[in-house]
Amino acid sequence: MTEVASSVVHEVLGRRAEDVDQPIIDYIINVLADEDFDFGDDGDGAFEAIGELLVAAGCVTDSTECRKVCSTLCEKFGKHGLVKAKPTVRSLATPFRMNEGMDEEAPKKKPEPTDGPLLSERDKAKIERRKRKEERQREQEYQMHLAEMEAARAGMPVVCVNHDAGGPAVRDLHMENFSISVGGRDLIVDGTVTLSFGRHYGLVGRNGTGKTTFLRYMALHAIDGIPPNCQILHVEQEVVGDDTTALQCVLNSDIERTQLLEEEARLLAQQREFEFEETNVKNGADLNRAPDKDAISQRLEEIYKRLEAIDAYSAEARAASILAGLSFSPEMQRKATKTFSGGWRMRIALARALFIEPDVLLLDEPTNHLDLHAVLWLESYLVKWPKTFIVVSHAREFLNTVVTDIIHLQGQKLTTYKGNYDTFEKTREEQIKNQQKAFEANERSRSHMQAFIDKFRYNAKRASLVQSRIKALERMGHVDEVVNDPDYKFEFPTPDDRPGPPIISFSDASFGYPGGPLLFKNLNFGIDLDSRIAMVGPNGIGKSTILKLIAGELQPSSGTVFRSAKVRIAVFSQHHVDGLDLSSNPLLYMMRCYPGVPEQKLRTHLGSFGVTGNLALQPMYTLSGGQKSRVAFAKITFKKPHIILLDEPSNHLDLDAVEALIQGLVLFQGGILMVSHDEHLISGSVEELWAVSQGKVSPFPGTFQDYKKMLQSSS
Repeated sequence: MTEVASSVVHEVLGRRAEDVDQPIIDYIINVLADEDFDFGDDGDGAFEAIGELLVAAGCVTDSTECRKVCSTLCEKFGKHGLVKAKPTVRSLATPFRMNEGMDEEAPKKKPEPTDGPLLSERDKAKIERRKRKEERQREQEYQMHLAEMEAARAGMPVVCVNHDAGGPAVRDLHMENFSISVGGRDLIVDGTVTLSFGRHYGLVGRNGTGKTTFLRYMALHAIDGIPPNCQILHVEQEVVGDDTTALQCVLNSDIERTQLLEEEARLLAQQREFEFEETNVKNGADLNRAPDKDAISQRLEEIYKRLEAIDAYSAEARAASILAGLSFSPEMQRKATKTFSGGWRMRIALARALFIEPDVLLLDEPTNHLDLHAVLWLESYLVKWPKTFIVVSHAREFLNTVVTDIIHLQGQKLTTYKGNYDTFEKTREEQIKNQQKAFEANERSRSHMQAFIDKFRYNAKRASLVQSRIKALERMGHVDEVVNDPDYKFEFPTPDDRPGPPIISFSDASFGYPGGPLLFKNLNFGIDLDSRIAMVGPNGIGKSTILKLIAGELQPSSGTVFRSAKVRIAVFSQHHVDGLDLSSNPLLYMMRCYPGVPEQKLRTHLGSFGVTGNLALQPMYTLSGGQKSRVAFAKITFKKPHIILLDEPSNHLDLDAVEALIQGLVLFQGGILMVSHDEHLISGSVEELWAVSQGKVSPFPGTFQDYKKMLQSSS
C-alpha cells in the first residue's frame, strides 16, 4: 500500500515533491497510506490532516490550491481502491412516520448532559487553531530531532581498516564516573565500566534505558577514558545504495589497500609506456627517462612490500567468505548495493565491520536482519573474535553462545557480571534474594533498637543504654531496598465472537509476482483458531509473501485462498513499526487511528502492552525500538482479532519483553502464525513448525532445535 501511495503522491505533486525534505514526503505518504485514514468528502479529511504541512513545505502555493491537490489525491487513491467506500444513502419518495400504528407516542430522548458549559463556534475555532499549532510544533520538534541525529552520524569516525593505530596497541578500556543524558533525561549517572581486551560483552537492560545511546557515545569517543587511537565501530546504519558491488563495498573499507592498488595500476601503465617508447625510439633521447623508470621500479617495490605487510592479497577472499556466511551468493556479491533492500544493506554494513576488525566492535541487534543460517554462522564467527566487542541482542541463545560477560543497565547504573546470559540470570536472582534478606534483617535490627530508644528515651536510669543504642543505630549502615523493574505485560484482547471452521484454507494456491517466476505452487493448508504455528526458512524464500496471501494483501495467481467473512486478522511486521507517526505520541496516534473511541479506553489498551503513564504521552521519536513495537502491537490488536500474523515480532524487544510476549501469546484465545528465528520465542509459544523451501510449505517433523541441527549439518 505504501508503494502505491508513494507513486500517487509523487504523480500529483510532480517536481515540487523533489524539492521537499524526504522525511516530510515520507510523513505525508504514511498518513495517506494508513488503512484507517478517512479522506472525507472530496478530500476534506486529507486537507485537515496534511493541508497546512503541504502549504508550509512549499508543495502548494496557498490553501485554495491545497484543496484542489487534496481532492485530486482522494480521486487517485480511490481509483487504486485505497479510499474507504461511503455507505450509500437513498432518499424516500414520501415522508414516513416511524410512530404510525403505535398506541402511544414514544418518549422523547432527553439531551445527554454535557460536562461544563457549551462551546460556542468561536471557542471551537480557537480549540482547532490550538490543535493545529500543537501539531506544527510537534512536527518542528521532530524535524529538529532528525537534524540532530544526522549531525551525530556525521560526527562518527571514518569507517576504514586501521593498519597503523598510531600509538601503542589498545588493550583494556577504563571508563570511569561518566554520565549520559538525552533531552534532559539522565540515562546513566556516575557509570564505571572496564572492558578487558578479548572479552565479549552482552549489554542487557529494559527498552528505553539507554543501551543504544551508550554505544553511540562510545563510538563518538564522548566518554572519558577512551584513548584517541582506539578504533570503535558501531554497526547502526545500512550502507549507502549505489553502483558499487557488495564485495567492493566491503573491500573499499580498506582505504590504504585500495589506494595502493590504484597507484600500482597507474605506475604499471607508465612503465608499459616507457617500454613501448624504448622499442620505437632508437636515439639517445630516451636515456633521459631512465631516472623516472628507476623511481617507478623503486616505488613499485615499496608498494608490493606494503601490500604484503597488510595482507592485501587475501583481503578479497576474506571479504567474500564473510559475505557468504551472511547468505550472499557469489552472484549477489557482484550486484550493486542499490539493488538490495534495507535489510540486505544492513548485512553488508555488518560484513564491512567484521572485515575491518576494529579495536572495539559495537553490535546493536545484529540478528534482526539475518535468517537462521546466517545467525548460526555469525555465532561461530564471533566466538572466535580475537578482540573486544559489545552486543545488544534480544536473542537469549545467541547471547549464551557468543558472550563471556554481561553488562546490565538498570536504574541509571552499569553492573558487570561474569558468564553468559543464563549465568547472569542465576547470579542476579541470587543477589536479589541475598539483598532482600539483608534488607529485612537490617530493618528488623533498626526497628528493634528504635523501639528501645523510643520507650526509654526519657528514663534517667537507662540514659546510658539509650545513648549507646543511638550511637549503635548511627553506626549501623543502611541496606538498600531491592528495586525490581516493573513487570512487563502483553495482554492480547480475547475476541467476543468465535467464527466456525473453516477459517482460512489454501486450495492448490500458486503465486508469483507479475513478470517473475512462480514462488509457490499448489499450496494446500489451513489455519484455525487453535493454530500455533511458526514458519522457518531462509530469507528471500517468501515467508512474508505467504503472510500477505493469508491476510488478503496479495491474491493467488491460481487456485483459491478462502477466508471466513467473519474472521478478523491482525498483521504485525516491521512495516507497521516504521509506519508510525514519529512526531506524534502513542495516545494521540491511537486517537487518530480510532476516532470517537474514549481516551480512557485507548489508554487502557496501550497499558495492556506496557505503554503506560508518561510513556503514552512521549513523542514517538524518543521511544526505543522495542517501545515502538509495543505501540504497533496495541494498534493492530485494538479490534480484537481472531488470527494474529507475526513477522519477526521479537525484533527490537528486550529480553524481558520477549518473555512477556511469550506469556501473552500462550494466553491468547485465537490462532497464531509467526515468522521468526528466535528459538526461545518459538519454543515457548508455538506447537508446530512449518518449513518453507522450494516453493512448498510443509510441516517439519521435529523441534526448532532439530531444525537448527539439520542446518548446521548441511553447512
